[in-house]
Amino acid sequence: MTAVLVNTKKVTGRRKLRFESYKELLTDVEQLAAAEIQTLGNWSFGQILKHLAVAVDSMIDGGPFSLPVPVRFLMNFMVKKRMLTRTLSPGFQLPKSARALVPDEISVEEGLGLLRAAIDRLDKETKRAPHGAFGELSPLEWDQFQLRHCEMHLSFVVPVDAG
Repeated sequence: MTAVLVNTKKVTGRRKLRFESYKELLTDVEQLAAAEIQTLGNWSFGQILKHLAVAVDSMIDGGPFSLPVPVRFLMNFMVKKRMLTRTLSPGFQLPKSARALVPDEISVEEGLGLLRAAIDRLDKETKRAPHGAFGELSPLEWDQFQLRHCEMHLSFVVPVDAG
């Protein structure tokens, strides 16, 4: 039996988030890890945490795909500012070359450990790899993009109301 995928563009009840720092991000995920939660999309909380950890690591190591230079130029000109300042829209389909970013199932504890380790690396390493869609980004731009990315994915993780 094949699982029916949720159209994440149409999910309601998501949280509205705005992270100004990785410390705020970690505080949020640690609170969620200690609470009863539900996920509204297609991934478990553990999978979301692993995906975010891999994405943060890609800031240093580079990602699994890179768009052609003319497309990166257009992305910089047309959407870069929006992607750095506004929470990303759900429903983006990764290209086949980026399927490594789709996580296997993992426990919340393991995913949280991976995310903590990835964020810790950012404090220790100054190198930043080019972004697959935007090319060279400053460390601040990388942080802004990654925090917007995290906001979108974590908006699908909702505490269960005990009342």
